[in-house]
Amino acid sequence: MITVLRNSWPLLLGVMLLMLGNGLQSSLLGVRGETAGFSAVEMSFIMSAYFVGFMISSRVTPIMIRRVGHVRVFAALASFISAVIILYPAVPHPLAWILGRVWIGFCFCGVYVTAESWLNNAATNETRGQSLSLYMIVQMVGIIAAQGLLNIPDPSGFLLFVIPSVLVSVSFAPILLAVSPTPAFDATKPMKLSDLFRKSPLGCVGMLLSGSVFAAQFGMSAVFGAQAGLNVQQISIFVAAFYVGALVFQFPIGWLSDRSDRRVLIGAVSGIGAMAAFIATFFSTEFYLIVLAAFFMGGMGNPLYALLIAHTNDFLEPEDMASASGGLLFINGLGAVAGPVVTGVAMERFGPQAFFLLFAIPLFMLAAYAIWRMTRRPAISSDDTGVFAPMSPTGTVVAMEFAQEYATEAAEIAAEEEAQNTGT
Repeated sequence: MITVLRNSWPLLLGVMLLMLGNGLQSSLLGVRGETAGFSAVEMSFIMSAYFVGFMISSRVTPIMIRRVGHVRVFAALASFISAVIILYPAVPHPLAWILGRVWIGFCFCGVYVTAESWLNNAATNETRGQSLSLYMIVQMVGIIAAQGLLNIPDPSGFLLFVIPSVLVSVSFAPILLAVSPTPAFDATKPMKLSDLFRKSPLGCVGMLLSGSVFAAQFGMSAVFGAQAGLNVQQISIFVAAFYVGALVFQFPIGWLSDRSDRRVLIGAVSGIGAMAAFIATFFSTEFYLIVLAAFFMGGMGNPLYALLIAHTNDFLEPEDMASASGGLLFINGLGAVAGPVVTGVAMERFGPQAFFLLFAIPLFMLAAYAIWRMTRRPAISSDDTGVFAPMSPTGTVVAMEFAQEYATEAAEIAAEEEAQNTGT
C-alpha cells in the first residue's frame, strides 16, 4: 500500500481535489436552490442532469482522447468545470442550472476518465487491488471533506462557488505534472445488454436500482436537508454521513462477499439499507436519527455497486469481464438519471420525507428480487467465485475496467493454482 501511495500520490491528490470540488458544488446547489426558490421538482431535474452529461461523456470522451490525447482533454474539460461553477450564482435560473449540470457531468466524467487511465497505467498486477482500494478511499474522503467546506461563511454569496472552482483548477497540477507516462487508451467494445442480462439478471436489475439510489443520495440529500429546514451545518453532517457509512462498510461487506453466497449478501445489504430509510420516513424531523439512518443507508447502498459487479463476474468468463463493464455502467446510468427525478416529484407531492421512502423502495425491490433469484439458480461455491474489488459508484468506465482487470487477473491466478493442485 505504501508503495502504491508513493508512486501514485500526485494522481490520488488530484482526484481528491476533484472530489472536493464535485462534492461541494453538488451539496451547495441543493442549499442554494432552496434559497433561490426552486421547487423540489426543479431541483430534481437539475440534479438528474449531471448524470445525463456523465452518460454522454462516457461515450464521447474516449473518442476525444484518441484524437487529441489525455493531457489536452483533461486540461480543457477541467477548465470548463471551473467556469461553469462560477456561473451558477450569476445565472440563478433552473434552466441555466440544468444546462450547467449537464456540462458539469460531461466534464467531470471526462477528467475522471483521464485520471483513472493514468492510475490504471501506473498499477501493476501486484498492486492493482491496492490501487483500487486507495482510489475508492480518496473519492469517499474527498466527498466527506467537501461537506465541511459547506460551513465556510459566505456573506457575498459567491465565495462557496469560488472554492470548488479553485479546487478543480488546482487539481490540474498534481495530475498533469505527475511523472507517470501518458497511457494508451483503447476502450473495450461493450457486451450486448441482452447477453449481459442472460448472464446475470440480478446484476443488471441491481445496477439499475442501485443507480437510482446513489443518484438520489448524491443529488437530492442536500435538497432534502434544505427543504426539511436543516441549517447548513446539519445538512453538511447529514450528507457526509452517507459517505462515512460507505467508507466504514465497504471492506467488511467485501470480506463477506468473498466468503458467502453473494445473492444472500445483496438481499441482506439491500434489506438493511431499505429498513433504515423506511424508519427514517417516520422520524424525518429528528436530526440525529436521520443522520444515523443516512450512515446505514450509505453504508449499505454504496457497496452494492461493487458487490453487484462481483456477482456479475461470477457468471462471466475472464475474457468477457471487461466488455461487460460498459453495459453495467449504461444500466447504472439509466437508473441514475431517473432516480433524482422520481425522488423530486415524490418530495413535491408528499413532502421532504418522501426522500427516504424513495430510497427504501428500490432497495426493497432489489432485496426481494435477490431472494427470488435464489430460487431460480443454484448458488456458486464461494471457492469458485471471483474477488470483490472495492469500487465507488462515482467511477467511470475506465475505473470499471480497472476493477475488471483486477478480477480477471485474480481469476486467472486461481485457475493456474487449481491446475497445479490437480496436476500434483
